[in-house]
Amino acid sequence: MEILYVLLPVSVLLVLAILAVLGWAVNAGQFEDIEQEGLRILSNEDDKVEDNVERRQD
Repeated sequence: MEILYVLLPVSVLLVLAILAVLGWAVNAGQFEDIEQEGLRILSNEDDKVEDNVERRQD
């Protein structure tokens, strides 16, 4: 029964820490454009490199 005196405050602190990190992430804009990162992995980076090379040659 004495272990509850340790586990309850530790669990409350853990929940508060998780909420603090989530709040920071939301306020920092981490969830603003989620779909962009999903589409970025599907794009072909070779096209971007070729475009940059052509622009530099001009």
